[in-house]
Amino acid sequence: MYLAYVDESGSKGAVAAGGSMSFTLGCVLVRASQWADAFDGVIGYRRYLMKQFGLPVRAEIKANHLLRNGGAFRDLAMSESARHSVYRGLLRLQTKLALKAFGIVIRKEKLDSARDPHDTAWDFLLQRLERLTTKQQTQVLLIHDEGDALVVRTLARRARRAGIAGSAFGSGFVRSPFRGLVNDPVSRSSQQSYFLQLADLNAYAAFRRIFPPPAKPVQIVPELMWDELGDARLAEVNQRSGGPSPGIVAWPR
Repeated sequence: MYLAYVDESGSKGAVAAGGSMSFTLGCVLVRASQWADAFDGVIGYRRYLMKQFGLPVRAEIKANHLLRNGGAFRDLAMSESARHSVYRGLLRLQTKLALKAFGIVIRKEKLDSARDPHDTAWDFLLQRLERLTTKQQTQVLLIHDEGDALVVRTLARRARRAGIAGSAFGSGFVRSPFRGLVNDPVSRSSQQSYFLQLADLNAYAAFRRIFPPPAKPVQIVPELMWDELGDARLAEVNQRSGGPSPGIVAWPR
């Protein structure tokens, strides 16, 4: 069985009204049988960050904190290069811990105005998890950052019951009920979950892989940061649709 940790990046609002270019979900997959070892590995790396930079082991690390020198980083006086190193190290760590990761990037300017970017992103994520668990004959428990819990639960229950997804072969739809989804999704504060924090970092890195940042001398999250995940990227999610890098579903194309 997998534990799937999901966090988001970007807003749901229209781009023309000042919203972000995309709404993105980042997902980190941990096998339940390997959870304890993975958790110990994250703790070990957080202790390394404590020794190197004075960052408290329990401090929350979010992409926005690293980008804007906020949260626990505000009092550490870390350079942009140092914050880039922290970000990159946390992505590279995921391969070492045998985690898997993928991202869903919804290009809001190309999205039909009748569709909600949040719900569309979750539909794609649930579809990918359904395919993964069906092919591997396993199950998954979904854990997401708190907020929108009711909407996420509704979408998950619909996927479990109906599971209607776009066919990978031409037009039309296929019905694939998400039988491998265990119970309702669990809402948690990312401050209390290292794996949700990794999902947040992955979400922003996926966004920047599709929407490169403006040029500047030091990039905390450059365009290719997503690729630092290496073998942790779950290539199966976009093998048919393609894209700039394994593990990212970017839609509309």
